[in-house]
Amino acid sequence: MNEILKAILFGVVEGLTEFLPISSTGHLILLDKAIKLSGSPHFVATFEVVIQLGAILSVVMLYFSELWPFGKKQKASQVWKTWGLVLIATIPAFVLGFLLDDWIEAHLFTPWVVSLALVGYGILLLIIEWWGEKHFEHRIPLELLSPWQALGIGVFQCLALVPGTSRSLATILGGLFLGLSRESAARFSFFLAIPVMIGASGLKLFKHASGFSLHEIGVLGTGFVVSFGMAWLAIKGLMRYIQRHNFKIFGYYRIILGGIVLILLWKGGM
Repeated sequence: MNEILKAILFGVVEGLTEFLPISSTGHLILLDKAIKLSGSPHFVATFEVVIQLGAILSVVMLYFSELWPFGKKQKASQVWKTWGLVLIATIPAFVLGFLLDDWIEAHLFTPWVVSLALVGYGILLLIIEWWGEKHFEHRIPLELLSPWQALGIGVFQCLALVPGTSRSLATILGGLFLGLSRESAARFSFFLAIPVMIGASGLKLFKHASGFSLHEIGVLGTGFVVSFGMAWLAIKGLMRYIQRHNFKIFGYYRIILGGIVLILLWKGGM
């Protein structure tokens, strides 16, 4: 398959899944089993980082007015507070990620781990939604989140170090458990992705980036642009969806996808 077409497929998957509670890493691992990018390990690792950065940029662009502290003075204090909460929430994942990154990459990036995490956390998401049917609609807005609650969400985010869990799922669940509304939990999950994903991407770029050919640069650029566009659509769609619906559909999706993969693995089809 043409490498540009592969880059488009990977960009679509990364962009659509990064901010939904269904695990972008898990989907990319499964896609990689079916369609492998050509090139050196350094190039493939860099490509994975670049498409993540495309997804991050979509959050920055969509929520720029809420994230830029040098605009209207009346909003500046709230923006600085939001960034402070985001930085507090990144501490647990940064510490554990720095300590365990190599071990996790060597031992947990497998279809078995991904599929089990998809099913397990899909069931957990359904249980939480059923339990919280009457609890999650009228909860505190993001503006009232405390530093201790932010740190608690950061602890939940550590669950996402296991591929197949989903960083979005972990942080949204943390937000719901600690009192945020669905909309606020999703927004904080988006904001929290910025330093976490930049940190993880920076670490991988430091390890793998090197000189690439013109063709490889074209593949990287294609993946970046497609990921940016798909992530933009996914975020807008998710925020509209949760205004009237819960997260159950994502739990069902995780269970079905993980179950199919487990069956294929059991029968030797992957």
